[in-house]
Amino acid sequence: MKVKNILISQPVPVDLEKSPYAEIIRKYNVNVEFHKFFRVEGVNAREFRDEKVYINEYTAIIFNSKHAVDHFFRIAKEVRIEVPETMKYFCMSESVAYYLQKYVQFRKRKIFHADQDPSQLIDLLKKHKTEKYLIPCSNTYNPELTVLLDATKIEYKTAVLYRTLPDDMRDTVDLAKYDLLVLFSPQGVKSLFYNWPEFKQGEKLIGAFGVNTAQAATEAGLVVNIPAPTATAPSMAMAIDQFIVKNCKK
Repeated sequence: MKVKNILISQPVPVDLEKSPYAEIIRKYNVNVEFHKFFRVEGVNAREFRDEKVYINEYTAIIFNSKHAVDHFFRIAKEVRIEVPETMKYFCMSESVAYYLQKYVQFRKRKIFHADQDPSQLIDLLKKHKTEKYLIPCSNTYNPELTVLLDATKIEYKTAVLYRTLPDDMRDTVDLAKYDLLVLFSPQGVKSLFYNWPEFKQGEKLIGAFGVNTAQAATEAGLVVNIPAPTATAPSMAMAIDQFIVKNCKK
């Protein structure tokens, strides 16, 4: 089983030479290319007003991604709403919490985060059950969190602030040349079949980051050969490295 050409369904890292993928290229003499499979498009002020969401009615915001952060503050500015300094923020991960520093001052009693675990985030929210929560999200958001919120009877409302749309890649990506295709979200799986509806995996290897991505890939009829994160590979680059060592390196 050979891996010579790898397609990563994400943008090229800002500093590729310092990324873990550069190390894979050097160690195994493979070709790694990057192409984001979908684009993010914000809703406009009129569309937001049609949702009848009034930001100042809420006392806390739940962020599950950096896109959600950007579009929340963008739409607040567009509709001329000043987000109160008393607003609390609950984030799905530490990286999203620190990303918030672009917009608000980081304070311990104002910004809280889980570790990429919805149930862990729910435990945080239970300690602040009197808050009224708003969840900025995309048109394709994962309902796992809202199902948990409904079960705990925490008051919340979702607001679609951006759309995740498949990118048109048919003229720019030659899918047949790649031995390994790496997906990072259910939207990436949808974009794959949007661009190539007759796609058959065959001998092509599939990498999937995250439980939801792996589930979406499996439901689409794909076999996930390289899952991540795992106990020994917390990142996709590490999972690829371990797979090559185990299966491909002579």
